[in-house]
Amino acid sequence: MTTTIIKTTTRILASLILVFGAYIILHGHLTPGGGFQGGAVFASGLALLIVACEDEIVKKRFEKVPLSPLESIGALGFLGTALLGLMGYTFFKNVIANSGFIFGGKTPIGINPGYLNTGGTLAYMNIFVGMKVLAGLTSIVLIFFLLLGGKKDEW
Repeated sequence: MTTTIIKTTTRILASLILVFGAYIILHGHLTPGGGFQGGAVFASGLALLIVACEDEIVKKRFEKVPLSPLESIGALGFLGTALLGLMGYTFFKNVIANSGFIFGGKTPIGINPGYLNTGGTLAYMNIFVGMKVLAGLTSIVLIFFLLLGGKKDEW
């Protein structure tokens, strides 16, 4: 049974947590953090929503969320990005950096003031790892939720 205080706090905090998790994933090649940390933060926001909402709402909202395919796309995308380096180079070589593609812009000489598009394959790897981690951790919370039949009081 959730109270009005829990519902209101969840509405405010969940959106902030989800945005912060996405920020950590997208800026992981420039700042401390990255795909794993951002995915864990994002999944904690989803876990907050699962714990704070009524059982029927959770089942209705998450029954069509493709967590397993999202986790698989994250793993295959990470591996595919790593295999890009084998195009005449080595595994995990950053072939996109300084190429002009998205996240492959020219790296400025001197101090890097935080240009988002200079990470090359690192940004893509963070996105794919973030997808895998957020899908995996959210799946774990949902499995606990479904195994207990939605009885959150027994957690």
